[in-house]
Amino acid sequence: MPRIAGFEIPANKRVEIGLTYIYGIGRTISNEILKKAEVDPNKRVSKLEESEISTLQSIIQNEYKIGGELRREVQDNVKRLIATGTYRGLRHRRGLPARGQRTKTNARTKRGKRKTVGSAKKEVAKKTTAK
Repeated sequence: MPRIAGFEIPANKRVEIGLTYIYGIGRTISNEILKKAEVDPNKRVSKLEESEISTLQSIIQNEYKIGGELRREVQDNVKRLIATGTYRGLRHRRGLPARGQRTKTNARTKRGKRKTVGSAKKEVAKKTTAK
């Protein structure tokens, strides 16, 4: 497994897909990088030569924000929104969707597990009437 920009890239994958294992690089950016480095996207990562790996590494580190640097920037942006008191910052603070999605029926991953409120009263009523 070769290391590119501090990330382990799976050796059996195509280079186009292997680069997407780096945080901050998707398919589009992966194809841009391969075009600049003049590397065949269908080539397997294990078949890359040292010169190709070094050119990929230099292009990625010089032209793109990846990994910890990108995560830090995203966190700083969210902290700035929270500190300035914007609506989006308020949604982040409460752990709710920040981009206008509906929350009445969806957003289970953000809101957490379902909590039923009225069901306890019905069970108590059944127990008292059953006697």
